Amino acid sequence: MTSPDSSPSLTAWRTLLALAVVFVMLATTGWTALQQHGERGTARERALSAWEKGRVGALDLPDPASSHRVIAAFFASITAAQRVRLADRYPLVVGNLNGAPLTLRYRANRLAVLQARDAERERMRDGGLSLDGRQLANRRMHRFQSMANGDRHILAFDPTGNGRAAEVFGDLGSAKRVSVVVPGVDTNLLTFERTQRRFTAPVGMARSLYDAERAASPRTRTAVIAWADYTAPSGLGMDAAIGRLASDGAVRLNALTTALPGDSQVSLICHSYGSVVCGMAAPRLPDRVTDVAVAGSPGMRVESAGQLGTHARVWAMRDQDDWIRGVPYLKVVGLGHGADPMTPGFGARVLSARGAVGHSGYFEPDTESLRNFADIGVGSYRNTSCADDGDTCRS
Repeated sequence: MTSPDSSPSLTAWRTLLALAVVFVMLATTGWTALQQHGERGTARERALSAWEKGRVGALDLPDPASSHRVIAAFFASITAAQRVRLADRYPLVVGNLNGAPLTLRYRANRLAVLQARDAERERMRDGGLSLDGRQLANRRMHRFQSMANGDRHILAFDPTGNGRAAEVFGDLGSAKRVSVVVPGVDTNLLTFERTQRRFTAPVGMARSLYDAERAASPRTRTAVIAWADYTAPSGLGMDAAIGRLASDGAVRLNALTTALPGDSQVSLICHSYGSVVCGMAAPRLPDRVTDVAVAGSPGMRVESAGQLGTHARVWAMRDQDDWIRGVPYLKVVGLGHGADPMTPGFGARVLSARGAVGHSGYFEPDTESLRNFADIGVGSYRNTSCADDGDTCRS
């Protein structure tokens, strides 16, 4: 007898439910997937155009799309003074070059952030700007002022549109274990950090994880990256229901993990739509990525962990009152993100999220979800807490 869970009628019902959810999304947020991302004539485009014409002595500047090895070899071939001059002249380019020296990227991005702050301040003086436009410019100006503080290590920065950024906690150059926090929907420069509910924003998530990793293994040289360096969906619209932005983000995530300095082992800590990005990145992840952990996942674009095409351990968690459990876990003509990583048939190591509340509470201090992320990040797998209170996730 065919079980109810596998009956054609149930499959059809779930398909109709998924399509209904999509149409509700479209009715409330519009066909966001058809909107163009990015702007023409932006500061980054102007910087890239100038870089293309630049030189260092007799050397042409490398194509920014070159591999991290090509970029690293170029910077190794010029003097320290020449490197600094390039960072000062082309901060929006140098700050985003995988393979460029870390300290140079930090310097370039601080300059780029300050330039973006000044540009927003100038926009606020524009008499033709609407009240909403002036308020947005004011918010962005204050965000950039915060990001420009001298003790912050901004690894990537692009103010175009809603913007992208990444920030490092710890010494990335000497770290033996690196965790990359990949956030989800509504991630942009304005939500990169928050004063209230700070552990729901990428900076707060990464800072909380870094502190927890140091507590879990004080002798382990670790670093955590708040990685908001991809274009995330805005709201629960069409972009959130398909994989286009996740596919673009996966390319950028693979480039980052491949180019990280040294021989560190890497863990991906993926929240919500960020788990879709991690799932699509999985087949091309470098061997140094040992773990992929997802929380509050709407799916990873596959039906099982085995289909991810990675040798990394795959972990999953979800707290009891996370609304994401109510989404239809299927993929129909490109809509939806596949199977629920929490189900036994998926094959992930299912972790406890005890103490976490809601969809964004996984990085709150003193939760088992955060402790589990920290143990994975430092490689203390025997200390992880399984969802079933046993040891099945550690076997």
